[in-house]
Amino acid sequence: MLGCNNNTPKTEKQLSASQILGNPKYLAISYGGYRHNTRDIQPTIAELKEDMKLLSAMGIKILRTYNVHFNQAPNLLKAISQLKQEDSSFEMYVMLGAWIDCKNAFNWENGGPNHEEESERNAKEIETTVALAKKYPDIIKIIAVGNEAMVTWATSYFVRPNVILKWVNHLQDLKKSGELSNDLWITSSDDFSSWGGGDASYHTEDLNKLIKAVDYISMHTYPMHNSHYNPQFWVQPEEDEHLSDIEKIESAMQRALKFSQNQYDSVTNYMKGIGVNKPIHIGETGWATVSNGHYGANGSRACDEYKSGRYHQLMREWTNKNNISCFYFEAFDENWKDAKNPQGSENHFGLFTIGGKAKYALWNMVDKGVFKELTRNGNPIIKTYNGKKDALMENVLTPPDNVMIAH
Repeated sequence: MLGCNNNTPKTEKQLSASQILGNPKYLAISYGGYRHNTRDIQPTIAELKEDMKLLSAMGIKILRTYNVHFNQAPNLLKAISQLKQEDSSFEMYVMLGAWIDCKNAFNWENGGPNHEEESERNAKEIETTVALAKKYPDIIKIIAVGNEAMVTWATSYFVRPNVILKWVNHLQDLKKSGELSNDLWITSSDDFSSWGGGDASYHTEDLNKLIKAVDYISMHTYPMHNSHYNPQFWVQPEEDEHLSDIEKIESAMQRALKFSQNQYDSVTNYMKGIGVNKPIHIGETGWATVSNGHYGANGSRACDEYKSGRYHQLMREWTNKNNISCFYFEAFDENWKDAKNPQGSENHFGLFTIGGKAKYALWNMVDKGVFKELTRNGNPIIKTYNGKKDALMENVLTPPDNVMIAH
C-alpha cells in the first residue's frame, strides 16, 4: 500500500482557527515584545524566540499582533518558523493584525483626522497582511482587520464600519477564490460598543453587515478603564462597609468580572437580535499594575499587581470554562506606549516586566518551575517583590467609596 513506508516523514497536523479558538488548551495573549521606549528599535529574532519559549511554557499557543508596517510581525513569524524547525513539537499560532485608520490619522493639522475617508495606506497594510498569510499558512490562523478602529473615542484614527466591511469582504473573497485558505478566519477586533453592545449610535446597517461578514466577533472589555470612566460598578457599595480591606478588594474584583461578562452578553444579545449566531471571543482585556493617573492612588485606586493578578485569574477561569478565547493584554510590559511618563498605566499591562520578572499573576508558575532555564534579556525568571506577598500587599489600595468619590 502507498504511504505505509515507516520512513515516511510525519506530516505536520494542520489546525484551523475553528479548532484553536475557544479551546482552553490553546491559551491566547496579546504580544508586542518591544523592549525599549521607542518602536524605532524593533525586537530581534533572538529576542522574539526568547519570548516565545516563555509564552509556550505558560501554555500560550495563540498570539495577537497589531500591524504589519513594522518588522515586528514579519520577524515574529520568522522566529516561530525557526522554533518549529528546531523542535517539531513547538506550537504557536498568530492572529495577525492589519492596522486600519482614517485619512490624516494622528495628524491634527490641515483639518485633523477625516473619519469619513480612510487612509490611503490601508490598502498596503492589507496587501502585506495577505502576503504574510500566504507565506505562513501553518502559523497565521486569523486576520484582524483593524484594532479599535471603529470606536469613536479613538479620536485620532477611527473609521466608519463600512471601511472595515470593505476589507473584511475583500479577504473573504480571497478565501472564496482559493487565494487564501478557507480555514483562515477573518474578524475585526474592537470595543464591545463597536459590536453593538453599547450606545445605540453604533447600531447601523453597515455594522449589521459586518457582523454577518466576519467569521467571529473579537470584542474588547476593560473594567479597569471603566473604574474611572464609568465607576458605578467599582465604587464600594454600602453593604461592603463592614468587610475587611481584602474582602472589599475581592468584592470589587468580582464586580469587575461581572462587568466584563455583562459586556460580553450585551454583544451576544445584539448579534442574536439581528439574526446572527456565531462565536464571540475576547480580543483584548487586561489590568495594569501601575498608574500615576486615572487608575492610581489619586484616581480609582484600581492599579496594582494584586488586583491585576486576581483579574487575570478570574478571566482565565471564566473564559476557559465557557470555551471563549481571551487574548489577554498583554504578555510583557512595553514602555514605548507612554515613553514620557514611566509610571503611566499603558506601560504596565504586562504579565512580565521588561526585564523578565514574573508579576504576581505568574508567581505560582515560577513556584512550579515552569520557567526553569528560560530567560529574558539574559535574566532568569524570578518573582517581583522577591516573591514576598507582604511587600506586594503594601501597594494595594481598596476601591473608593461614595464619600471618597464625592471629595
